[in-house]
Amino acid sequence: MKIVIVGGTGLIGKKMIARLQSLGHETAVASPSAGVDSVTGEGLAKAIRGAQVVVDVTNSPSFERDAVMSFFQKSTRNLLAAEAAAGAVHHVALSVVGADRLEENDYLRAKRAQEKLIETSEIPYTIVRATQFYEFAGTIAYTATEGQTVNLPSALVQPIAADDVAEAMVDYALAAPANGVVEIAGPERLGLDEFVRVSLRASRDERQVVTDDSKGYFGAPLQAESLVPVEDGARIASTRLGDWLARLGTQA
Repeated sequence: MKIVIVGGTGLIGKKMIARLQSLGHETAVASPSAGVDSVTGEGLAKAIRGAQVVVDVTNSPSFERDAVMSFFQKSTRNLLAAEAAAGAVHHVALSVVGADRLEENDYLRAKRAQEKLIETSEIPYTIVRATQFYEFAGTIAYTATEGQTVNLPSALVQPIAADDVAEAMVDYALAAPANGVVEIAGPERLGLDEFVRVSLRASRDERQVVTDDSKGYFGAPLQAESLVPVEDGARIASTRLGDWLARLGTQA
């Protein structure tokens, strides 16, 4: 079975390629470095030719309101059209837990628009909503930093390791289309403030994380459970934050 990973040179894409190849599957990478641009459509038809499954793990280079919306809408429309022409039978897309609840967030509003395009297409699909990655704690801290203080709310998160995301994405890509949304999350719920606090401490970052529930998430106000799965049935990964940080420290 041929599986095309669109955005296959990114964090999740590279891990998926390695895992799929170890399982003996034919894979192809569709990314700008491989001459494929999902936004303009350049090289897309050739890259997807003969694919049974197409996995979209692309990400917008800009999170600005209009730019991020344009990216996900143009890219997704082009992908779905190319897949229909190629006879692909499964479209798998990586999205974000909370995309249906945080319309005030420019990025998540664009991800929800992407989901709607997939849901209304004729291609069988699986939308995989993931929680925040352990790897992105630094980015969250950066956007919330004022001087040497990181101001974050105590709203719950259930972060997950990128390796676990890639493993789940491979499993969903090899399974029958869900024709719906599935959610994946890490094994622990903790405050967004505490998640970043623990992560910064582990990296010996001297910034202080201050709990401020008036602060939102990239501009969006948060309720206590805006960023965690709120229904039973989410796939729960096994890698705990402390174990991931310990392994990361060993590799550093």
